[in-house]
Amino acid sequence: MTEEPGTTPGSDGTTVEECKNMIRRSFRTPMVKFLREHMEKAGCGVGENFLKAVNCNKKIAGGYVRGEGIMVCSNHMNTQDDVNQVVIHELIHAYDDCRAANLDWANCAHHACSEIRAGHLSGDCHYKRELLRGYMKLRGHEQVW
Repeated sequence: MTEEPGTTPGSDGTTVEECKNMIRRSFRTPMVKFLREHMEKAGCGVGENFLKAVNCNKKIAGGYVRGEGIMVCSNHMNTQDDVNQVVIHELIHAYDDCRAANLDWANCAHHACSEIRAGHLSGDCHYKRELLRGYMKLRGHEQVW
């Protein structure tokens, strides 16, 4: 699951309907197009029902669940960029799940590997995004576990 990207504390985010529209718009971004195309090629279709906008009780931006798809937490999304970032991050998890024959999400090493891939490939760990989150160091900005 993705931790919240740069949301304003105390903000209510968007409505589920607004978030659904932002998810549809995210389908036009090059990275989302690329990931959807490669999932199709791998035999794992990603229809519009694969991604859902929901209100979340936990402080998360979204998540991927095998067999259910991707959820985007509308009440924690403020901008189109927030939604795009979550969709890309979670599509990388879905792609990993599709391609890896023995991926076990309960295995910490497997899960961590997918999180690292999703963090780096989606741009979550890019220094500009970290600076926007308030992490001002230019080096060593990766999360410490």
